[in-house]
Amino acid sequence: MSGDGENILVILSSPSGVGKTTLTKKIQQKYQSFKISVSHTTRPPRSNEVNGVDYHFVSESKFETLIKEKKFYEYAKIFENYYGTLKENVDRTITKNDIIFDIDWQGTQQLSKFKNLKPIKIFLITENKNELKKRLLNRNQNTEVEVEKRFNAFDEDIKHWKDYDYIIINKNLEVCFKQIENIIVNSKKKLSSLL
Repeated sequence: MSGDGENILVILSSPSGVGKTTLTKKIQQKYQSFKISVSHTTRPPRSNEVNGVDYHFVSESKFETLIKEKKFYEYAKIFENYYGTLKENVDRTITKNDIIFDIDWQGTQQLSKFKNLKPIKIFLITENKNELKKRLLNRNQNTEVEVEKRFNAFDEDIKHWKDYDYIIINKNLEVCFKQIENIIVNSKKKLSSLL
């Protein structure tokens, strides 16, 4: 898959802990044409995160200035922190590459309003809530309070599945990856047949 012809924009969304970040990175590793959209955030970096690679870490006042200046395609406040996608970064990247977004339903709704973007929207889900709680605890990235907040957001998150083009249950990471890959390959084929 190359960046020839028109490039595609793929959104992966899910409740916290379903695996969208892992899958996003797997797609980028396999397909050189894909760039991950690196969001701006006001949350502090985790120990393994690199500024400019995982996120652009900024202060709340800097983020609010960018909102006022209408610099974002989408932004949301999630678990007390802002997250957002700069228009400039997307517009520059899409000319040379496919883009994959790892964002929530709020960001997806906002991005969908921009008719020039035409995103392919994929929603990932676990088999059930108990499986989600197990994953959140196993990944060992959050305090118990944060795990509880993320777990409780699940019901709100899944109400928005109908905003997406595809719903995939992530029971097995490799199977889920294959399903996403098929969607991407078919979307690229469809686009090149239109060009």
